[in-house]
Amino acid sequence: MTEIEWDVSRAADVLLDAERNHAARSPLTDEWPELDVATAYQVQDETIRRREAAGERIVGVKLGLTSRAKQERMGISSPVTAWLTDAMIIPEGAPAPLGRLIKPRAEPEIVFLLGSDLSGPGVTAARAIAAVDRVFGGIEVIDSRFTDFRFTLPDVVADNASTAGFTVGSVGVDPRSVDLTLEAVLLEVDGRVVDSATGAAVQGSPAQALALAANTLAERALTLRAGWLVFTGGLTDAVALEHGIGIGAHFTSLGTSYLPAG
Repeated sequence: MTEIEWDVSRAADVLLDAERNHAARSPLTDEWPELDVATAYQVQDETIRRREAAGERIVGVKLGLTSRAKQERMGISSPVTAWLTDAMIIPEGAPAPLGRLIKPRAEPEIVFLLGSDLSGPGVTAARAIAAVDRVFGGIEVIDSRFTDFRFTLPDVVADNASTAGFTVGSVGVDPRSVDLTLEAVLLEVDGRVVDSATGAAVQGSPAQALALAANTLAERALTLRAGWLVFTGGLTDAVALEHGIGIGAHFTSLGTSYLPAG
């Protein structure tokens, strides 16, 4: 049997096919053990190029693996970045599109809307916040294309950090008017509070998470653009999204984001 040659193009094919067919598969590294993080970002960028060619528009970025516990499990010291497009938007109050997902999970996040471009290297938390127009509460839907969320670091980077969808609440405030490190959220599943956290859960501060996003993208000569959203990372553990289950994220100052039962 001829061994299949792996490269960036083939990996992008495989991941987009898995998403399109709603079918999980084994990690890329099971068959392509040489895949490293730098090449995985090339795969990620190739998939976004194909999305844009198909008519999708980049609307922002997200940070993944922002908790210290997740970073320790992956053997890293800073988050990963991934792309958000308009096709991933879940309108406020609409249910998650479970029919096109594999095994989705949801997590509450603090979301920045940029008022100006932000480019590293050397971005500080203070400079990052100065580039923000408004801050919102939101819910990100993650959905790994790998069976049971089993992956290595290069796998999850190539898979756009398991990004599947997102919703943003309607309450936007000046980020300088609230202490985002202490901003709290209660995570509700079907009317029952199952978890809670504060903004300190993401890199010690959402502003620091934003700075890390700018500096990480700068390593690939990329810039955060005015008008983009930046999802700063899950504040709590993600919870399973299933038919008939509603998810709510109740923030201290940022209102409520809600994914009703699908």
